[in-house]
Amino acid sequence: MPDIYQKQIIDHFKYPRKRGRLDAPDLAYEDDNPLCGDRVRVEMCLMDGDRVCDARFDGGGCAICCACASMLMEQITGKRLPEIFQMDTDYIRDLLGIQLSPIRLKCALLPLMVAKAAIAQHLKTVTSDE
Repeated sequence: MPDIYQKQIIDHFKYPRKRGRLDAPDLAYEDDNPLCGDRVRVEMCLMDGDRVCDARFDGGGCAICCACASMLMEQITGKRLPEIFQMDTDYIRDLLGIQLSPIRLKCALLPLMVAKAAIAQHLKTVTSDE
């Protein structure tokens, strides 16, 4: 693994960015990976109906999961919800910059899956309110 990526992952694990809870999130969802014990909660505040103006994560797990959550919250802030839905496995691999085993890939994907589930839940609620 290239040293720069390894340092970046360790830095985000030790000093996570955007970790914590929002006072009044517009979207929130929590899930876990029962096979390894990772648990992630994602909260987002929106402006203009679909642009993320702030995002936070909470929870715990392995270094890959926590670092990925930290990095992802930085990436999704300022993005529109459809842009986040377009993020996929390749996006997460590029974000981390390392090769991952299938088990570690599940750890890395958990924050994105939780963010997408929060968006889906929000869109379902907005649609049913109309």
